[in-house]
Amino acid sequence: MGMRRIGVWGMIVVLGASGCAKLLPHSPETVDELPLFVGFEKAPVPEPDARTVEQFDTTTKAERVAAAASTTGGARLGTTLASLGDPTDPGFWLKTPLVSVEAQGHVETLSGKSVQLTLLPLAGEAGAGSQLSLPAMRVLELSLTDLPELIVYRD
Repeated sequence: MGMRRIGVWGMIVVLGASGCAKLLPHSPETVDELPLFVGFEKAPVPEPDARTVEQFDTTTKAERVAAAASTTGGARLGTTLASLGDPTDPGFWLKTPLVSVEAQGHVETLSGKSVQLTLLPLAGEAGAGSQLSLPAMRVLELSLTDLPELIVYRD
């Protein structure tokens, strides 16, 4: 229960701070150059005045359908608990300590839902947890305050 409470407060802080997007510098690695998928164009950065989930999720319906397309195989990297990552970082991605270099992959929930995404390195121990993009959470039909256990694959 304590972790969920922290997740809710974290979301409030992130969404509150998002109104200051014009004041906060974004590094190119996290926003402007974040790949979506091979063959897809980068999703645009949300507008600085974004307030709703729909405004923060700048992916198209076609991109969400493609990301949800069933994927099999790949190298299983392990499992991780994931929280919502920065909602101003566009596209489908998972920042995780399970990879040391950027790679294409997919994640599955324990219920079997999956999403294709870019795996991005995150400093920390393998069991330290991961951050999942807002569009990926929506494709997986997760609540933004959930801390789902995900199975991570490199494709």
